Amino acid sequence: MTRIRLLHLADLHIGMENYGRLDPATGVNGRVLDFLRRFDEVIDYGLDHEVDLVIFCGDAFKTRNPTPTYQRAFARRVKRLSDAGVPVVLLVGNHDLPTMVQRASSVDIFRTLDVSNVVVGREEQVHRVETRHGPVQVATVPYPVRQRLLARDEYRGLSIKELDEQVQTIVSANIEAMAKQVDPEVPAVLAAHVSVSGATFGSERSVMIGRDAVVQKSALADPAWDYVALGHVHKHQSLNDGGHPPIVYAGSLERIDFGEEGQPKGFCWVELVRGETAWEFVEVDARRFVTIRADVRDALNPLMALQQEVAAHDLEGAVVRLILHLQANQEPLVRDRDVRALLADAYFVGGINREVERDARVRLGDLAPEEMSDRELLRKYLETRSVDAERIKELLEHAEAIFANDDD
Repeated sequence: MTRIRLLHLADLHIGMENYGRLDPATGVNGRVLDFLRRFDEVIDYGLDHEVDLVIFCGDAFKTRNPTPTYQRAFARRVKRLSDAGVPVVLLVGNHDLPTMVQRASSVDIFRTLDVSNVVVGREEQVHRVETRHGPVQVATVPYPVRQRLLARDEYRGLSIKELDEQVQTIVSANIEAMAKQVDPEVPAVLAAHVSVSGATFGSERSVMIGRDAVVQKSALADPAWDYVALGHVHKHQSLNDGGHPPIVYAGSLERIDFGEEGQPKGFCWVELVRGETAWEFVEVDARRFVTIRADVRDALNPLMALQQEVAAHDLEGAVVRLILHLQANQEPLVRDRDVRALLADAYFVGGINREVERDARVRLGDLAPEEMSDRELLRKYLETRSVDAERIKELLEHAEAIFANDDD
């Protein structure tokens, strides 16, 4: 059987400006350029490998109202695929949705202009997409909009929990209904921008717009589908390893923050065949995030010790944060200017967090130290060191012999 070469990606979030600065050559934030370069990298790979179909699973932009500059940048890249004769399915994600159901999403312009080879998945629907190697059925599930799904009077007065359960039921029923529409002779893909039970969430929680309804994995694991392409969760993961159909989050193409520091970023390359789909994750050159944890409390020369710790990390082109442990008397020896000089190779310094160990101040109440006995002073000292009460009692008992000798 002919294999359909499918490229699955998601969660571009064009407009994320965290940990970046203005690029003078383009007038655009450098981190926005990072996201666009990753998109270019994906498109280059697809065209070089003669991709048949591209499915983008939602969240083209960071906000519902992207600037014209960001819209133009996204459209130019979609046009590259369209001009090459590659069909593109654009799913509507939660970041693409307007505040009111009646308004257009940030990607609806492609549908309005009837752009060649572009399908906008703005509602639950099975689309028959013609590719150079044959047709593919793509069932689209945009991010669930409560106002649209729960428009009937019977849902009024329900609690938030009850509403979430109703949304989950409706989405699952819609997916089941679309599965029954599938032609068993034609490869079929379910593309959804949803949270799925069992998925590992990450930094998308920090940029999420609104609350989230979770769809059960069992609603997606229908043999009617040859591949389930997911967006919304930023961490790449497969939810149905070894099973059919593959249920896969492509993940985001760039790291949002340090919560995604160790996560590989990329897209999925799928060889779609009815009943026997194969896929692989292709990693992209996403900007690295690096955390340096340096403890110089025992160092005679804390700045030199910090320099050695920094030298052990590759900071070239990375977004870097430093977590520095030091003592109070070392603070004047580690000036911020000198620390930043050590981090000069970094693309951006995301933060310098100084965790300073200071001597605990013993609260003695109304008594001065000279008015307290040795026993009382020892007890106070142990309490400030957070020693367990039973341990304090034991130590004081052993100390009695010493105090007794002093009393003699």
